[in-house]
Amino acid sequence: MRILFDQQIFCQQKYGGISRYFYELANQLASMEGQQVEIFAPFYINEYFHRGSKVSPHGIKVSRVHHTRFLNTAALCLLVRPRRDVDIYHETYYSRSDYCPRTAIRMLTVFDMIHEKLNGQFSKSDRASQDKALAVERADHIICISEHTRQDLIELFGVNTAKTSVVHLGFTLTNRDESLQKRFPSARPFLLYVGNRFGYKNFEGLLQAYSMSFRLMRDFDLICFGGGELTAREKGLIQQLGLPAESVRHVSGDDAILAEYYRAASAFVFPSLYEGFGIPPLEAMSFDCPVVCSNVSSIPEIVGNAGEMFDPHEPDSIREAVERVVNDDALRQGLIARGRERIKLFSWERCARETLDVYKQVLS
Repeated sequence: MRILFDQQIFCQQKYGGISRYFYELANQLASMEGQQVEIFAPFYINEYFHRGSKVSPHGIKVSRVHHTRFLNTAALCLLVRPRRDVDIYHETYYSRSDYCPRTAIRMLTVFDMIHEKLNGQFSKSDRASQDKALAVERADHIICISEHTRQDLIELFGVNTAKTSVVHLGFTLTNRDESLQKRFPSARPFLLYVGNRFGYKNFEGLLQAYSMSFRLMRDFDLICFGGGELTAREKGLIQQLGLPAESVRHVSGDDAILAEYYRAASAFVFPSLYEGFGIPPLEAMSFDCPVVCSNVSSIPEIVGNAGEMFDPHEPDSIREAVERVVNDDALRQGLIARGRERIKLFSWERCARETLDVYKQVLS
């Protein structure tokens, strides 16, 4: 089978969850017997590809693609659309235009329906939802990364169930170098938050919950990994809630440093109001970090019984769940044990094999 991935996400993200998914998927598929995998990206910015990759874009890595977008589009029209040797054409994001080779099956992955469910949190100029609708309409088949995402897609876009499949993601953060513990920079126990903090990620709800607990403020720092420096708004809220500025800290680093924080955290807190999947809880479980998370959208589907759940709309519910985990060693150990079992269900190899099964079913 010849599988072609387009350039879209590799021209938009240097790093990011969606480009990581397609990087892992393409490389896993390329390692399977009988599969010919190609990424068509004349000019791209993505940083995941390296000499050890089984497949890399057919193109040139540049520092930015602003001035090369026309060339990428022209190349798709001239070099991809006329082809007759492609079986599967998998779009890597939501395009307004159709560049699928004439004889290929159009595949699309839908990651979430956040723009549709929480449209008030996005700019009116954001066209993601409109472009997604166009891509969904022309796709021959759609892969959803969770059952919850599939149900939202069917409800909101009226898609026929037979046109959809569910394939769960894998996760990559598996650095288990125990020597990292020797240089961990922490003076106090801490709760860990990972990733972006805007809008539906509900970081402000976590701050409110943290400020409501004398025990948590007294005994634990709150560390935010990644997502950029704390904003002026966040610093203002921290001050307004009466939290010591030094107790809420931002840190950043590569996967090895993130692994270090997962391993040392007293608990990982995931307060999101909506997720299409949610990889960070799986990463935390892989480092024996107890997970405390929202009970909404796809999160229960992914976390199963390996997380202590709360209502993310209620700061008091968040507070109570975190306090239960940090105060009860038996509960912590139970979450850790169940987490070790849960992560066995998710891998990029499994994701690729199930995706390949979908390809074969659609082709047949």
